Amino acid sequence: MGDDEIMSSNESRWARIEPQAIHVDGDRVVYRAAGHGPLLLLVHGMAGSAVTWRRVMPALAERFTVLAPDLLGQGESGKPRGDYSLGAQANLLRDLMDALGHERATVVGQSLGGGVAMQFAYQFPERCERLVLVDSGGLGREVTFYLRMLTVPGFESVFPLFCTPRLRHAGNRVATWLGRAGMRSTPASQEVWRSYASLADAESRRAFFRSLRDVIDFSGQAVSALGRLHRFMQLPTLIVWGAQDPFMPVSHAVAAHEAIPGSRLEIFEGVGHYPHCEASERFVAVLTDFIASTEPARMPQRSLQPDGPTLPGVDEAAGERRDEDPYLAPDRGSSERGWSVSGHPTSEEGCPIHSRGEQGRPRKL
Repeated sequence: MGDDEIMSSNESRWARIEPQAIHVDGDRVVYRAAGHGPLLLLVHGMAGSAVTWRRVMPALAERFTVLAPDLLGQGESGKPRGDYSLGAQANLLRDLMDALGHERATVVGQSLGGGVAMQFAYQFPERCERLVLVDSGGLGREVTFYLRMLTVPGFESVFPLFCTPRLRHAGNRVATWLGRAGMRSTPASQEVWRSYASLADAESRRAFFRSLRDVIDFSGQAVSALGRLHRFMQLPTLIVWGAQDPFMPVSHAVAAHEAIPGSRLEIFEGVGHYPHCEASERFVAVLTDFIASTEPARMPQRSLQPDGPTLPGVDEAAGERRDEDPYLAPDRGSSERGWSVSGHPTSEEGCPIHSRGEQGRPRKL
C-alpha cells in the first residue's frame, strides 16, 4: 500500500471518530473516543485540539481505548473566563475520566500537553499508569523566540491585526489551491497553520494568551519540572522527541531522561515538534511497544504517600515556603495556585481550581 493509500485509509477511519460533548460542572468539554482495551489519554499542545492526533488515533484504537479531549480554552471546548493553568487542566482530565467511567490511564502529552500530563501524574498518581512526554514543555528554560515574543505586554492587543477570519479563509483557499496543484504542505506546517487559524476569534485568543502567560514569559519557559522528575522513578516513562524541534530543544529530552531513572528515550531524526504527525507509524510502533513492555504503575494517592500530604515547597512545621514546586506554579507566580497547604484542591472561593461537581452526559455533536 502506497503512502497516498495509507493516508486516505487513515483519514477515512479518523472521520468515523466523531467529536462528542459533555458538560462538566458547567464547562463544555469536547472529546473524541475510540477503541477497546487499556485507556490512552492523549493531551494536545498549545492552541491545539484532539485533531492533532488524527494520524495516530485510528491505529492506536485497534489495541487501546483512546480518549482525546480538547483542553478548556482550546479546540471546540468551552472558553470560560477562568483559570487555564496546568493544575486546572489536570483537574479537568481527572473529572472527564470520572464522567466517562475511566479509573486509570497511560497519559500521553505533547508540548503544553506534556506539562499538563506531568501535572496530572503529580496530582493524581493513583490515576496514572504510565507517562509519555512528546516534545514536552516544562523541561527547561529554552523555548522559541516566537512564543516569548507573544508574551510582551500589549502584544495581545495588536495580534488580531495579524490573525483575522479573512486571513484564515484566504490561507485555507491558498492551501487548497496548492494541494490541487500537487504541492502538499508538510504535517508540521499543517499543525502550525491549524494553531494559527484557531486564534482568529476573540474568545480563543483570550484563552490562548491566558494559557501562554501561565507557562512562558519573555525570558523563556516560566515553569520547569526538571528538578522534580525523580518523583516519577516508579512510573514507567517514555520520552519522545524530534531531533529538529524548532520550539523545544532536544537537550530537554536528554536532561529529562537522565533525571528519571528507568525512563525510555526515543529521538526521531529528521522530525520536528510533532513526531505523532511527522512520523506517525513509528510513533504508534514506539508507543505500543512501550506499553507492551512495561507494567502499569499502581501508585497511592498523594495523601497516602510516605512523604505525607504536605505541599512540596511548604514547611509543615513552620508553615513557610521552602523551594517553590515548579509543577504547581510558574517561577514568577504563587505556590498556592491550585493547591492548599494540605495538598488537597482548594475551595472554589479560595482558588479557581476546584473539584468539579455533577457530571454531564456525553452527546455527539
